[in-house]
Amino acid sequence: MSAPGAPAVAAAGARQAPGATAPGARPGRRRGRGNWTAIGFLSPAALVVALLLYLPFLYTVVLSFTKYDGLSSPQWVALDNFRKFFSDPALGSSVRNTLMWVVGTTVLPVGLGLLIALLSFGIRGGSGFRLPFMLPYALSGAGLGVIWGFILQDGGAANDVLGALHLPGAHTDFLQHWPYNTISMIVAWTWQQTGVNALLFMVGLQSIPKEPLEAARLDGAGGFRLFRSITWPLLAPLTTVVVGLALVASLKTFDIVWVTTQGGPGRSSETLAVTMYRDAFVSGDYGYGSAVALVLTLTTAAVTLAYLRRQVKTREGLG
Repeated sequence: MSAPGAPAVAAAGARQAPGATAPGARPGRRRGRGNWTAIGFLSPAALVVALLLYLPFLYTVVLSFTKYDGLSSPQWVALDNFRKFFSDPALGSSVRNTLMWVVGTTVLPVGLGLLIALLSFGIRGGSGFRLPFMLPYALSGAGLGVIWGFILQDGGAANDVLGALHLPGAHTDFLQHWPYNTISMIVAWTWQQTGVNALLFMVGLQSIPKEPLEAARLDGAGGFRLFRSITWPLLAPLTTVVVGLALVASLKTFDIVWVTTQGGPGRSSETLAVTMYRDAFVSGDYGYGSAVALVLTLTTAAVTLAYLRRQVKTREGLG
């Protein structure tokens, strides 16, 4: 014989729990409606971003096959702009300087940033040690060019300091001769970028688990051996990002070069980005400038993808 109230308890227990799917309901339909709702909300913003990003790029691609001075109608010239670019006498110096920027701004800021992060990690007052290296990052590229142009100009602050200390280079025209001009600007870029790289590596060091480090110390590892065997492999994912960003930034270097030397003298310090700006906006040949911009874009994408692919293969091989 059932106890009084048992049917009510059974009925209450049979009720559907909150959030549970009712008998006969279709979870896929409800999930599909949620997806379409999210797409509806995101579509306007995604469309605006796509228009702002891809329409100018597509217009640049079309313009690179034309001769256009901004006044008359564009005239189709097929591959003439690209032939002109690859036969340009100044192309060799632009490529040479761009390669110098790639090597210099990848090795120096990244290497010094890693060194500063390692030296200041885990010590008392480490943040104060990193602060002076972070301050230059607040400057724009144009501001950096103005400051270092004043320092490196003929008879500027660098010459005065070297002369007062009786050091070599007191009478060197740093910005008037290659390779001093390109090397000097790479040093200026390193001065600005080292701090942010140190900050990124500091974040990576703080995310490393303590257990592998403690186990390695118990096994007698320390100093450079600990860094090579434990710290550096665990920093590899972050290092890939930092080096990738440095590669992209070096390939499109423009503002500091233009403000400091305008690619001179005689286009000796010009990079590919400066070549694009000079031909498009100074000479007024927008079709040719678009062709240079397209070559620079494809070069940047190819180098970045090749680097990332190599890093992925290396990591898979280690795994």
